[in-house]
Amino acid sequence: MDSVVDEIKKKVDLIQYINSYIPLKKTGRNYKSVCPFHQEKTPSFVVSSDRQIWHCFGACQDGGDVIKFLMKWENITFSEALRELAEKAGVKLTKVSFDDQTWKKKERMLSINNLAAEFFEYILHETKFGRKALDYLVLRELNIKIIKKFQLGYAPQSWDSLLKFLKKKKYSESEILDSGLIVRSERGSVYDRFRGRLVFPIKDARGNIIGFSGRIMDQSAKEAKYINTPETLLYRKRETLFGINLAKEAVKKENNILLVEGEFDVISPYQQGIENIAAIKGSAVTREQLMYLKRFTDNITLALDSDEAGEEAMKRGIEEAENLEFNVSIVSFDYAKDPDEAVRKDPVKFKKALKTAVPFYDFIIEISQKKNSINDPYGKKKIAEEVSKYIEKIKNPIVQSHYIKKIAAILGVSESSVEVLIRNLKRKKLQKFSTPFQKKTAAEMMREIVIQKYLLSIIFQSEDPYKRAGEIFNTFTVEDFSVPAYQKICKLFLSYKEKNKQLELNKFIETLAPELRSTFDELYLFASTEIEVKNEKIEKLVYEAKRYSLKRKISELSSSEGSDENGTKDNIRLISRELTRVEKKIITL
Repeated sequence: MDSVVDEIKKKVDLIQYINSYIPLKKTGRNYKSVCPFHQEKTPSFVVSSDRQIWHCFGACQDGGDVIKFLMKWENITFSEALRELAEKAGVKLTKVSFDDQTWKKKERMLSINNLAAEFFEYILHETKFGRKALDYLVLRELNIKIIKKFQLGYAPQSWDSLLKFLKKKKYSESEILDSGLIVRSERGSVYDRFRGRLVFPIKDARGNIIGFSGRIMDQSAKEAKYINTPETLLYRKRETLFGINLAKEAVKKENNILLVEGEFDVISPYQQGIENIAAIKGSAVTREQLMYLKRFTDNITLALDSDEAGEEAMKRGIEEAENLEFNVSIVSFDYAKDPDEAVRKDPVKFKKALKTAVPFYDFIIEISQKKNSINDPYGKKKIAEEVSKYIEKIKNPIVQSHYIKKIAAILGVSESSVEVLIRNLKRKKLQKFSTPFQKKTAAEMMREIVIQKYLLSIIFQSEDPYKRAGEIFNTFTVEDFSVPAYQKICKLFLSYKEKNKQLELNKFIETLAPELRSTFDELYLFASTEIEVKNEKIEKLVYEAKRYSLKRKISELSSSEGSDENGTKDNIRLISRELTRVEKKIITL
């Protein structure tokens, strides 16, 4: 297995691979970028060309190789990532056995979902039970080509037809239950989840069927209009966008995604040639969905239902979208209740509406103006309060200034009065989230570790690591490290130095225990991050690190309970003298 993994890693250059997903910028020996796995403005994501590793020094605090990057990017298992990279590298995995139980379970679940989709499709197209559903789809003006494109199907009004079908295909009841396709009753019996419903397969961006959505056709029925696959190993509602597998290339091309609410809101416009479209499958856009979309575009057009619930859904998603620096526009249809009805009524008018989508904040101002009178002070107050809570969230100062001017002009008030309102909102928010106290020692403890990490990092990234180590360890010794893992790495490094004239990094890494290697990777890349100590003199940092160590030793001796009290006092006296010398040296640097 190791030889296959090594072969894949040799053939897939990490810099080129990551650069195909996010732009990397060369800084010294390494490359940097803002982390693709969390929101940030200062780049904390560092990649090493020499070592073929990456590490996030921000909120993630995670790192690894090309396999780990793909696992995290696509939220897939080791086996899935290895298979994909092997295909890219042209490496055969025929003789490799995987002991990845999660992947094996996912693979079985994907097979169950594929069979279920085939079953529902067959019922829709080839049986009398599906005739009514097919007629319903045709009535909604969908052609056979688009019905097959989205793999629409029909679940018969039966308690166990799918269950029996899947059991015949050698899948156990527990496996089918885990997939979410059957339900266990309170009495312990199981039955098909989807019955008498149109079925929409839900796919991930790669086209894998991860779940299903079922819709009733009788509007007068007293049951839920839609039911979905529950949360499973494959299906996570917050991460899912219906139609994204068909939309992603068009989203890149158009540099925009049209987000709608339901399945028909995707399918009907798609039939009219609008391919950069997906459904949020919920009442609001989630952070997980936005983080995924950020890979393809910075522009979102929301076209949710034209009712109060649709308006609220648009409002709920804006804070996350603003935090991720999306440009959000709103399209509304005054002649239809939702995008599906709008495009079927008038495709030309629908496409024109998309081109005239308004920025989200203009949309909020329009809504508030419709609800409140602009002719009296209380109406103006209400408009200002409703709009300001959104303007306050705008990150870009130019955009924020634009809307402060706009709302002030509309209300006929000064810009400063709107600014005061926004400042008050910010103050209330800060008061809500401020902590009553803060430990004084926390920053100091953090700085001590930062300095230690930085000193180790510059040793290993130096052109002459042995020389640099000699300069640092002449003052700051291995025993001065406060982190045991750093001590172990240093001891192994010095031991390696005694036996080898030159440092060969990969050979040295082989001497590290597996649990130390990830720590070493982090240390190695640390000097490439944006840290305050980077602009300080190395010699001064060495003495500062020594000062932290000496203070720690004095504290430990002072709190120790030993029989040799005089010996302890003598030790404290000696260390204190050394501390005074070190502090004087720091002043001169």
